[in-house]
Amino acid sequence: MSASPAPPLLLASTSPRRRDILEQLRIPFEVLAPVYEETEEDPVAHALGKARSVLPSADGRPVLGCDTEVICGGRVYGKAETAEAAEEMLESLAGKTHEVVSGLALVTPAWEEVHKEVTRVTFRPLDARDLAHYIASLEWEGRAGAYAIQGLGASLVERMEGDYLNVVGLPGALLVRLLVERFPGTYGFG
Repeated sequence: MSASPAPPLLLASTSPRRRDILEQLRIPFEVLAPVYEETEEDPVAHALGKARSVLPSADGRPVLGCDTEVICGGRVYGKAETAEAAEEMLESLAGKTHEVVSGLALVTPAWEEVHKEVTRVTFRPLDARDLAHYIASLEWEGRAGAYAIQGLGASLVERMEGDYLNVVGLPGALLVRLLVERFPGTYGFG
């Protein structure tokens, strides 16, 4: 006897990286853009706000909200608007360890699971040539911290401690654990 297919999660995000991760994990999902304004630098609050903003349209399905920030020395690194800003960000991260902090919210009308995941990433020392090469790739565009670890940005990294998928844009191990706990066997896990 086969199990009925899991109802798709409702992803409260338009991030292509989050879609890619859910597809990689073979978690069924549909996308609904959140209607939420980020007013503070708190990825946990943003994740919950995004999820709650689409919950009325979820028809009882679980809603997944996520937000990611890069933090180093108390400074929050958002998305660089220009090549110059991206270069400045990367130069300030060079040779240092920073944290990639994600908020993850999995919510239904009956309950909310809200968590924070932290991954530590250390960049190798970078010189002007390294910076120019990476900036020219344009991979920094639309990325917190101005890099993409799943692409050429991997060449900037010396070491990482924690969930790789968290650095890409969605803490996959945390999400799978929550799905196993809340929906055992439903999404192909547990």
